[in-house]
Amino acid sequence: MSNALVPAFGRRRPEPTPSPVARPTPEVAPAATPAARPPATGAPLAELRALCLARIDPATVASMAPDRLATEVERLLAEVATEQRLQLNAREQRQLALDLVDDMLGLGPLEPLLEDETITDIMVNGHDKVFVEQRGKVVLSGIRFRDNQHLANIAQRIAAAVGRRIDESSPMVDARLADGSRVNIVFPPLALDGPAMSIRKFARRVIDFDKLVEFGALTRPMAKALQVAARCRLNIVISGGTGSGKTTMLNALSRMIDHGERIVTVEDAAELQLQQPHVVRLETRPPSLEGRGEVTQRDLVRNALRMRPDRIILGECRGAEAFDMLQAMNTGHDGSMSTIHANTARDALTRIENMVMMGSFGLPVRAIRTQIASAVDLILQVERQRDGARRVVQVTELVGLEGDVFTLNDIFALEHEGEEAEGRLRVRWRVSRARPAFLPRLAYFGLDRAWAAALEEAER
Repeated sequence: MSNALVPAFGRRRPEPTPSPVARPTPEVAPAATPAARPPATGAPLAELRALCLARIDPATVASMAPDRLATEVERLLAEVATEQRLQLNAREQRQLALDLVDDMLGLGPLEPLLEDETITDIMVNGHDKVFVEQRGKVVLSGIRFRDNQHLANIAQRIAAAVGRRIDESSPMVDARLADGSRVNIVFPPLALDGPAMSIRKFARRVIDFDKLVEFGALTRPMAKALQVAARCRLNIVISGGTGSGKTTMLNALSRMIDHGERIVTVEDAAELQLQQPHVVRLETRPPSLEGRGEVTQRDLVRNALRMRPDRIILGECRGAEAFDMLQAMNTGHDGSMSTIHANTARDALTRIENMVMMGSFGLPVRAIRTQIASAVDLILQVERQRDGARRVVQVTELVGLEGDVFTLNDIFALEHEGEEAEGRLRVRWRVSRARPAFLPRLAYFGLDRAWAAALEEAER
């Protein structure tokens, strides 16, 4: 260690610099048990941790790379353990060093879970219960925080990084990690068993239709039909529950957009991974600590209409911005897309109707339904099923209105045929060959034959 860094870790005898300690790669655990590095615990280790932290200069730590910091902390641990006559084996020493580095630079015990690509969600219910969703199943991990104060410190660091505050006077916050993962935190007294934290991890891999077919989310002919729908600039709403794969499907559909089109995305928390060169990404802003400066999705959608977009993609429709989304779809921005929380395709239409009414526009129900019927072409219903797999359960055309009732046509509909020995569901998709109302649009783009071929292949 150079003399300039000695004040950060206390005085010690000069010695050769060893090679940096590489952070171990988390193992891929079985489906029922996520990879986890158990925290170093016990009174002697807690005392050793406190003594080491007292000798570390935060200003110097901030300028060091994590691998170098881990090496230096490990040296300091060995020095302090010798002074205190504490016996540590090499494994305990390295583990405690990594725990300290995670506490200083990262999210403490959660770091191994964030690095594990098989984990999609992390759910912290107090300091001693950390659940994860891995391969579609929610299981209890082996991760624990030292106590609720340790968890609270990590939560406050996350909030501070995005200019927010989380404490008893402001006990709820939404934030985003540096890698794009979404975080929701709830503090006592609202959370009765200690701070609660939910992390939706940002997908590092871009999942396209080939991957979705490989995962069994849909069939190859269905993928071809949806690719045609996206290329022909149909207005598409993706519906489903929390964690059902709505954003993943939206990302896959967006890959079919022509690179010559100008796209404006509006999101509450940025998750979309568009590959086109002409993309403007907009994200909402929460109010400041004084309650000022909030920018809502509705504000951004209305502004997007003034930005000469070819398509507007709304990450998630959840409020009065539904009206502006319908306006965009009805005013020359064909090919716009959005996601929505609903259990079925028909429920999705009811939710859009209710959200427009929430905006207090004073429109009669008939006028709202007419707007919806003329704006939306396709509804994709996705679902995380009991075997953990995420599948498309409906591809539904909104044909129009019959009286005051929406007329729907399920082009593809999922049917269950049983269960395999390992618990995976056996499914098939029923196909409707009814002539779609948007067939003239397909013919205009010269893709009507491709659509017919995809449906014919799906029937075989």
